[in-house]
Amino acid sequence: MLKKNYSKTGRSCRVTFNLPAEVNAARASVCGDFNEWNNTANDMKRRKDGRFSTTISLSAGQTYRFKYLLDDHRWENDYAADGYAPNDFGTEDSMVKV
Repeated sequence: MLKKNYSKTGRSCRVTFNLPAEVNAARASVCGDFNEWNNTANDMKRRKDGRFSTTISLSAGQTYRFKYLLDDHRWENDYAADGYAPNDFGTEDSMVKV
């Protein structure tokens, strides 16, 4: 699930990425165009209710591809993404439009 908060100028947007506790993972990170698909750049924090979340500032007016990496080996899309696009691996990436 994605939550967006735009800056007063509208030039940037703080996007909060959330994963429900039901993903059954010990670790989670969000990887995408915004961090060159680096699996350690945006680790997600486990919350008291078991879900994972992290907030990233992104430049507005763009669309970014992303996926969640669970337990360093399982890739998952966001069921509430703004859209999906095919990738070079025969699957799809989630999209966030800001």
